[in-house]
Amino acid sequence: MLRHFLAVDDRCATRLRDGIYELRVGLGHVNYRILYFFHQRLAAVISHGITKEDKVPAKEIEKAIARKRKFEADPGRHTQVEE
Repeated sequence: MLRHFLAVDDRCATRLRDGIYELRVGLGHVNYRILYFFHQRLAAVISHGITKEDKVPAKEIEKAIARKRKFEADPGRHTQVEE
């Protein structure tokens, strides 16, 4: 799965800043944006999604960066382990 995220066409995904990426999906007349980051090339971690007109607002990028830092501080706490 991660291989697919790494190979996503830049028309669909863009690196925003500080390790945060944006995946763009259009359904009907609505443009969805999924903000995500990578955890050690092992997984893509979704921060959150938004709907968007032109540009991802800086406050949304900051929110994703804060969530990335929180995840990196304790990945085990935010990871589900199958039994």
